[in-house]
Amino acid sequence: MSGHDPDTLDFYQREAAAYAAASLDGIDHHLAGFLARLKPGSRILELGSGSGRDAQAMLARGFDVVPSDGAPAMAAQAEARLGIPVRVLRFEELDDVADYDAIIATAALLHVPRPALPGILMRIARALKPGGWHVASFKIGGTEGRDSIGRYYNYPDKTALEGWYIAAGPWTCMEFQAFEGGGYDGSRSHWLAITVQKPV
Repeated sequence: MSGHDPDTLDFYQREAAAYAAASLDGIDHHLAGFLARLKPGSRILELGSGSGRDAQAMLARGFDVVPSDGAPAMAAQAEARLGIPVRVLRFEELDDVADYDAIIATAALLHVPRPALPGILMRIARALKPGGWHVASFKIGGTEGRDSIGRYYNYPDKTALEGWYIAAGPWTCMEFQAFEGGGYDGSRSHWLAITVQKPV
């Protein structure tokens, strides 16, 4: 089952330069606490690196970051910013096993079609080392749909998100953080970040 929406992937391929230019510096605020859980030098896979902004901040903090993006043009934008290779990787292509101390998916898995998301989360769990951590952020809503510029969102509520992750587990830790944030289309949204840990 495809883990991506073709129209959404086409959007990021087409708009990669403009999207990267619009990205702010710094790191998503909910990532600071997550990174504090990790040991120095931890190996981190970033899914949906976009402009490379967060990867750049994580590299500066001494983490071993493997950035990736499903849109080749977006990966090229991040690669130009970071000066290191950026893996072209669609979510359904993730087949690593016990390779990462952490997997970060900031504003990335929210584009996965709902039927495919449980399988993608199982791939993430498999790719984590024992005791590894994962964080992802989602725009919440309750009913899947598209935004004003045509991008697909799975728009879960907390109950749905919790259920998808439980099905992909087990996890020894599951935490949620609600916040508000903007989007590339200029809209403001309610967001939910989820943090989980794989058993040792």
